[in-house]
Amino acid sequence: MRKTYVTRMPDKAGAFLLASRIIAACGGNIARVNYNRAVDTHTLFIEVSATAAQHAQIARQLSDCGYLAGLEDEKRILMIVLTLPDRPGAVTPVLEVLSRRRVNISYISSQENGTPFQHFKMGLLLENTGEIKRLIEEISRICEISILNYEVTDRLLDGTVFYVTFANEMRDILALSQNQTNAVLIQANRLMQLLDEQNKSPLQTFDYIRRFAQFVSERRGERFHAHISALRLADGLVLTTIEPPCGSNTYALEYHGELLFVDSGFACYQAEMLRLLEERFPRFSLRSKEVWLTHADVDHAGLLSLFDRACMSQSCMDNFDAERRGAPNFREQNPLHAPYCALSKIISAYAPPVAERCVAVGRREGDDLLCPIGSRFFGPWRFDFYEGPGGHVRGETVIVCEKLHLVFSGDLYVNIKGYSPEQQEFNRLAPFLMTGVDCDPALARACRNLLVEKYAGYLFCPGHGPVQHVG
Repeated sequence: MRKTYVTRMPDKAGAFLLASRIIAACGGNIARVNYNRAVDTHTLFIEVSATAAQHAQIARQLSDCGYLAGLEDEKRILMIVLTLPDRPGAVTPVLEVLSRRRVNISYISSQENGTPFQHFKMGLLLENTGEIKRLIEEISRICEISILNYEVTDRLLDGTVFYVTFANEMRDILALSQNQTNAVLIQANRLMQLLDEQNKSPLQTFDYIRRFAQFVSERRGERFHAHISALRLADGLVLTTIEPPCGSNTYALEYHGELLFVDSGFACYQAEMLRLLEERFPRFSLRSKEVWLTHADVDHAGLLSLFDRACMSQSCMDNFDAERRGAPNFREQNPLHAPYCALSKIISAYAPPVAERCVAVGRREGDDLLCPIGSRFFGPWRFDFYEGPGGHVRGETVIVCEKLHLVFSGDLYVNIKGYSPEQQEFNRLAPFLMTGVDCDPALARACRNLLVEKYAGYLFCPGHGPVQHVG
């Protein structure tokens, strides 16, 4: 174990030699020494690696020769590295925090490195882990902070160092701003507390979130490989299915130049989806187009801004209204789902849709598993909207065209067996992170069974996986 000794030595030759001999004789190893004569001619910080018994012996002998006073040997130096913009005054907010908390700097070093950033290495003299925790959290809201040579002291500090390090990794993976990184810190802290209350190790959970972020980030640009298929449903009517590597399917119905879409995928893939849609549907951006939403989860509702109108259940409208007010959406009202949902918004660059483009088809009334809430037409075909009871998530909607024998089932029915290897890999993450993707698994299962029974023989367009005839 390491301990930092704050020694008071006489200003004469050989003072440090005596201290080093005492430490070596007791079996200790000096890991770091810091002394600044211009600041204090007598104070020397000595960080020593030794066993508990050896530390006791070192402290006793240093005290006997007058080098230690009181409980100074209980203090420790925390070595940190701050990444700050290379501009005048960038370090000032951090120094103000240290001054306000009366934290002494035992060491500081920085130099230009040819980049827009400078790395400030600091040694901070601290006395208790509660102080360290609060200090790390406050500085991490200002800039990126890394902890060097950190000695485990207690579970509270371990957790703080763990999730601050995690936030830095997420910053690097997703190229986050400081504000976005602060949001990650808040949710990571909330998740850490949730896991702590359940006596669960954070390692696997945070690893899954890290993998989620890496998976999404690594499939940008030319690495965005979506499977596209087309099916003629009737004279002049073509259904196009776009299956991305992650996020929901996007369905397009085209009839004599008119376009209708169902669901839209992750917001972070807007450039990739726009390129794909322009190639598939010439002059896509200039054409009038509508999208229908099966539910408001971020992997289905991320790209509603691409469309002129977005039709949905009133419950989905309520969900988005809450988000625009800064209130938790329906999933985030579940404490078990909230941290993951908030993190997934950051990872996928999600923002709620503009209210003026959203249209409510109707509101659920009654106690049936699937309640009719309204209808919309596309060409000569009528599509009926049915809202479920919230088994998957409140606002879940199934869209049915009886004439075409067509069902858009959202996530109440997904074609797991048809997942690509990439989709299989990604879709193992969310269920673990949320302890299941359904808010009420029993209700979701009942709705799924009803769909399969009532619409046997129909073509199902699931939220994830390829289309299939069911029953």
